[in-house]
Amino acid sequence: MTIKAVVFDAYGTLYDVQSVASITDAAFPGHGDMITQIWRLKQLEYTWLRTLMGRYEDFSVVTRDSLAFTLKILGLKYDAGVFDRIMDKYVHLDLYPDARQALADLKQYKRAILSNGSSDMLNTLVRNTGLDSILDATISIDSKRVFKPNPQTYTLIEERLGVRPAEVMFVSSNPWDAIGAKSFGLNSVWIERVSPEAMAEACRKSDLVPPLTMFKALRMQMDELGLAPDHRVHGLAALPALVSG
Repeated sequence: MTIKAVVFDAYGTLYDVQSVASITDAAFPGHGDMITQIWRLKQLEYTWLRTLMGRYEDFSVVTRDSLAFTLKILGLKYDAGVFDRIMDKYVHLDLYPDARQALADLKQYKRAILSNGSSDMLNTLVRNTGLDSILDATISIDSKRVFKPNPQTYTLIEERLGVRPAEVMFVSSNPWDAIGAKSFGLNSVWIERVSPEAMAEACRKSDLVPPLTMFKALRMQMDELGLAPDHRVHGLAALPALVSG
């Protein structure tokens, strides 16, 4: 079936969540990398826990709670101004260098974001980075009150764009999201930014695995859940040829 829409995850796919390190390290010199990695891990964990418990709070609350947890367990003191400056980076995240051109090259398709982000966070981020003039839709899972990869979240694509799952190419660098989309019936593309070989080599080089390497091992490698994405590419620039081919 012909692809009619290309739908992207936001955080970690179009936007580099590791770019928050510039703010966390400025606020807490020497701790920026550790804060960034723990914060992201707890942020994801809280989305899954809240979905399982049926205790939904939007992504802005999840993001604030996971940052508060991170600073507390690291024993870092802060005031409201510091906390808010760090949080503000989530609406000013850096785009991956190949994101804007990839979106431009896909102009013959409907282009959208489907994200766990709250509507306010997403719309502000998209506007701040100029993607509001490119995307056909920015879709938050808010209305379903569960987080990806719950199947209900992926139904929003057809509801908003009017395209069937088989007509959608869904793109994510998050393994759990890529296979969640595959399980739902979307054509799934995983952005494999870190190969298993490079991951293993990084772990072999030192007895003390640095925080970023640990994060990549835990969250940027394909999970063993009996599913695989339809496609693996190493960057967003590969998408136009993949979709048209």
